[in-house]
Amino acid sequence: MAQRILVIDDDTDICLLLRRFLSKNGFEVAVAHNGVTGLSVLEDFHPNLVLTDFKLGDMDGATILTRIKEKFPHLPVLIITGYSDIKIAINVMKQGAYDYITKPLFPDEILLTIRKALSHSETQEQGNQLTGENENGSAGTSRRKATQTQYIFGEGPESTYLYKQVDLVAPTNYSVLIYGESGSGKEAVALEIHKRSKRASGPFVAMDCGAISRELAASELFGHEKGSFTGALAQKIGHFEMANGGTLFLDEVGNLPYDVQVSLLRVVQERKLRRIGGNRETDVDVRLIVASNERLIEAARRGKFREDLYYRFNEFSIDVPPLRERRSDLLIFAQFFLDKTNNELGKHVKGFTPEVERAFRDYPWPGNLRELRNVIKRSTLLTEGEYVDARTLPFELLNYDRLLFLEPNAVNPPVVQDTAPLPVYEAPSAPKPQTASKVDLKSAALEAEYEMILNVLKQVNFNKSKAAQALGIDRKTLYNKMKNINLSN
Repeated sequence: MAQRILVIDDDTDICLLLRRFLSKNGFEVAVAHNGVTGLSVLEDFHPNLVLTDFKLGDMDGATILTRIKEKFPHLPVLIITGYSDIKIAINVMKQGAYDYITKPLFPDEILLTIRKALSHSETQEQGNQLTGENENGSAGTSRRKATQTQYIFGEGPESTYLYKQVDLVAPTNYSVLIYGESGSGKEAVALEIHKRSKRASGPFVAMDCGAISRELAASELFGHEKGSFTGALAQKIGHFEMANGGTLFLDEVGNLPYDVQVSLLRVVQERKLRRIGGNRETDVDVRLIVASNERLIEAARRGKFREDLYYRFNEFSIDVPPLRERRSDLLIFAQFFLDKTNNELGKHVKGFTPEVERAFRDYPWPGNLRELRNVIKRSTLLTEGEYVDARTLPFELLNYDRLLFLEPNAVNPPVVQDTAPLPVYEAPSAPKPQTASKVDLKSAALEAEYEMILNVLKQVNFNKSKAAQALGIDRKTLYNKMKNINLSN
């Protein structure tokens, strides 16, 4: 059965174009030209997703989103907005919109965003079925990370030890503190612990403490009552209540404001919370897993993190090694991401050329698994044959040694054997007559960025939406970078 999409836009031409485009891609589409009609159609059409313009003749995006979420809390809503309204659209996302799409509209971007939203919604529904929720369940509009993503540990000694730690602590009810660099897979490890625990049938809710403003942190954690502060237009259930009976994962927990840490300590100790503006305490049964890329005991000694809260979290700690320390598993991870990307893109790329494998082993992967995943996604998109070749790799990956380890007048780059450790730069005991200046490094970086962007644009026939996707950035960032390096857009 075809999935249904409701398009709400007061521009009849856009409605017509979207209806034709989405219908050709297998969706059943209904359109409405104002908010009131859209809400009426919503009741009868029962769509799987709503695509609505932010500025309608009779109501704005925030209003129509609120009206939709009152009756269908888990229905994904995409906001169409102009570039100048992005900040407003982001605020609407905080109220429950899945994502936003900026004008001018690009068909491939629209289709990709819609499919992501629908996939997220299906996974979320499966999570709700596991926890016994229905469409009007108590999780409201903010349930997050109900996904059951796969995670591959690898076979090397570091990966084996990590797996044993997860296997050991998962069946307990211990709080777990996960350390690791950004992109190393801390959330995936936390999810794996949840899936192997006695709470596996309960929700897994994740909160990125580094991405939430100081003003909203307490509300996100504990919820709030309607009218408790300016902008509190409706009651909000916090992450603790959403995770009740399951696991709450707090990523980059060291970024929480100090006053919020005080409230968090009380909830952790007493397993009771009170929403902001509320006068009733609620019992919560939640297992806590927290993550940080800095040692919390050191942050506590600097006065940035409460020491008593640190000890509450640190019942068991796990260190997730960076990718550069798991080189024996590098190609296993690469193949894993390649298989996932093949499924997403409907492609059949088999593997990597020897040159690509060598480049992967020589590169230090500062962005860890996240960077590897993005490189694989980009390269797979650009690959036309059966194997990923070096032409599809980012400039900085192929030229890492030349950019970072060469002096300006050096002739031959350092040779790195396939199995050799990465070269380590050591400052000379005495200053050399020629060293790279800040201007030289900046110029090299700009040149590298120019080359990379230009090469990708050529490979996708200057389709900026595809180029942005291949580069792992959004289209607006690509426009800004093209402007900065004087590359006409």
